[in-house]
Amino acid sequence: MIHKLDSLIESVLDSYETLGGINHLEGPNLPSRQSVSAIVDELESTVFPGYRDEANLDRLNIRFILGEKITRIAKDLINETEKSLRYMCKMQDRCERLGDCRTEAEERVLKILSRIPTIRQMVSLDVKAAFQGDPAAKSHEEIILSYPGVEAIMIHRIAHEFWVENIPLIPRMMNEYIHGKTGIDIHPGATIGKNFFIDHGTGVVIGETTIIGDNVKIYHGVTLGARSVAKEEANKKRHPTIEDNVTIYPGATILGGETVIGEGSIVGGNVWLLSSVPPNSTVYYQPVNSVLKQGVWTSADYQI
Repeated sequence: MIHKLDSLIESVLDSYETLGGINHLEGPNLPSRQSVSAIVDELESTVFPGYRDEANLDRLNIRFILGEKITRIAKDLINETEKSLRYMCKMQDRCERLGDCRTEAEERVLKILSRIPTIRQMVSLDVKAAFQGDPAAKSHEEIILSYPGVEAIMIHRIAHEFWVENIPLIPRMMNEYIHGKTGIDIHPGATIGKNFFIDHGTGVVIGETTIIGDNVKIYHGVTLGARSVAKEEANKKRHPTIEDNVTIYPGATILGGETVIGEGSIVGGNVWLLSSVPPNSTVYYQPVNSVLKQGVWTSADYQI
């Protein structure tokens, strides 16, 4: 038994040498998934204090509790961001910071944290959009506590700030953490306007170069994706633009960097779109022939 285990261990070690892919071999050199997930939870409780933790807040202690929380978030984020920047230098085989990734990490993290009031304002508008857009919603508090779409867009708005600051790894880790919790996959590179509402949410995919305007509402199963996954197109706009006041119903798939859904349009459920539509359009699939036979609906082909 011991001999067989020794042989197995040597085989795995050999694969480490030939294939690589080892983290922490010479110290921590990649951001920690556990730490980034914990930071996301802390940031949520900063955006919505009292909703994500058990701390009893009052006017006397909120400054102390917030100060302690922000200090802890900043410290942890600087540590993880420093590792991210060192990773980027290693991948590019150069370092413009002359090795001083710590100072650069501090500057970028403090710049991002300074935007928390703006992020809170944007997320508050998202909560209002959810309340106005869902007849089943009884209060803003219910939405904050239980709507996965609001949680997903909140973390996206935070992760997007890291993306804008060109911090590698961490924004994707943040969004994939919330993707696992909510089933909503929003790339941190996507640009999303005010009053955004994702209803139900499961199965929504929003690609990296997507641009979404103000007052947009989408339902579960919507994909805003690329027509091609060719690697050479990585730096091109590959995902659609959704203008203001658009509603996209469940299961719709809209693809392509040149595809624009004009302002005020409605895209029906299960629509497949590869081209633009003008403002104030309604796009939907309509059964050509629907017949009820023995209690079962049958349909011919569908058309837009």
